Amino acid sequence: MSDQRIIAVALDERTILWRSADIEQERRIAIFDLIEGNHFAPQRDYPDDYAGPYKIELAVEEGRLAIAINRDDDTHLETYILGLGRFRRPIKDYFAICDSYYQAIRNATPTQIETVDMARRGIHNEAAELLKERLEGKIEIDFDTARRLFTLICVLHIKG
Repeated sequence: MSDQRIIAVALDERTILWRSADIEQERRIAIFDLIEGNHFAPQRDYPDDYAGPYKIELAVEEGRLAIAINRDDDTHLETYILGLGRFRRPIKDYFAICDSYYQAIRNATPTQIETVDMARRGIHNEAAELLKERLEGKIEIDFDTARRLFTLICVLHIKG
């Protein structure tokens, strides 16, 4: 029986030097929402036909995303390595718009907040589609899973 979903997420904390309270909140929400509802289906057939659930660990090393995939008993299945070159611009744009969003929440009118939030969601959505595209043929994910994973990828890029 298959259970193609993520049940636990860990981030390689060695790559994160500093997080603001806002970013820490984004991380917590992304992980909570990801575990509550996701579709995650590696496309490789495993020898014993294992088909989930999965525990994953995300790390960024030398400009590449490593997605370590483990069984629910923590036995390692495989690690996917994904080049992040095409994500540099969306990550940079996402950080910039998030800064504007957090400032707007504290100082702007509701209309201004809504405008910034719409721009933030637009960047986030485009990056999620890019992630789905880059994982095609390797790991099948749905749009919401891609959005939450992109948030976590951004968290891994915080350098202080």
